Amino acid sequence: MLWNAVIFGPDDTPWDGGTFKLTLQFSEDYPNKPPTVRFISRMFHPNIYADGSICLDILQNQWSPIYDVAAILTSIQSLLCDPNPSSPANSEAARLFSENKREYNRKVREVVEQSWTAD
Repeated sequence: MLWNAVIFGPDDTPWDGGTFKLTLQFSEDYPNKPPTVRFISRMFHPNIYADGSICLDILQNQWSPIYDVAAILTSIQSLLCDPNPSSPANSEAARLFSENKREYNRKVREVVEQSWTAD
């Protein structure tokens, strides 16, 4: 019921080269209810909370039983480089993404480098 997963930062983005760990917690109601997905790795992203939980429509109100684990992880991977700053879980990341892309990308690169050594 508790899975560990890893996603890689998408190529040719500031996330490129990152290795990010997550957990997926499945309830008895799966696949009728989505798993609870959290990043274990430290993240800096407009739609990821400090505790690692993810603000993503398919994990909340847009869930469908047709989504399998691969679809969930692919959606999270694409969210990394295509955030929704109008629904921020991390207001500093959302502000930098909108106002200072260069500083945002620098902070993302720091998180990527930490992902190599984090346990």
